[in-house]
Parts: sequence; structure tokens; C-alpha cells
Amino acid sequence: MSAEPIYRVVFLNQGEIYEIYVKNVYQSDLYGFLEIEGFLFGERNQVVVDPSEERLKAQFSEVARSYIPMHSIIRVDEVEKEGVGKITEVKGGGNVTPFPTFPYGPDNGGKKPG
Repeated sequence: MSAEPIYRVVFLNQGEIYEIYVKNVYQSDLYGFLEIEGFLFGERNQVVVDPSEERLKAQFSEVARSYIPMHSIIRVDEVEKEGVGKITEVKGGGNVTPFPTFPYGPDNGGKKPG
């Protein structure tokens, strides 16, 4: 592995799957959030431009740190090298958006389900 780890974070955001590369991933002090920082975007000298990566760059260009809700996280991987970030649309479901589920809530007094 390289001296400084690189993480690929895959999460769901408003019906789309975001795949981004960051230098740091932490459990946040904000309950139920994952904290990510050190966004990595490839500086490519190619003529072909990936529109989803450009969209990610624009969305996170002024962001120093982001807090992602735990229930939105799909996967976090430590990888050898940075890849291409992308946004993909969730397939299926038609025009139905899944309602987010929370492991803790007011119905059970903040206790774990089960």
C-alpha cells in the first residue's frame, strides 16, 4: 500500500449513487454521520471528459469536509490508487423513491430495534 491511504466512498444521494475518492474518513462527532475530507479528483490531460466526474468536481469544489448520513453509505474501501469518481443513476423502481430507514427513532425510545 502507498504511504498515505486512499479511500473510495460509495453512497446514495437523492436517487443517485456517488463514488468518490478521499484521503480521510472518520466517524463524525455528529451522531449517525460519516465524515470525509481531502477530496481527490484526477487531473487528466485527456480530450475525453467524463460528465459525471466534472459534476462531482463542481459539487465538491468548495467543500473542505462533508458529513454523509450512515444510512446512505453503501461501501467504504481502502484502495491502492485513486480512480475516477462518478455519479450513476439508481436503476429500477420507476418513479418511486425509497423512504429512508433509521435504526433508532422516537417510536422505540431511542433503543436498538429487536
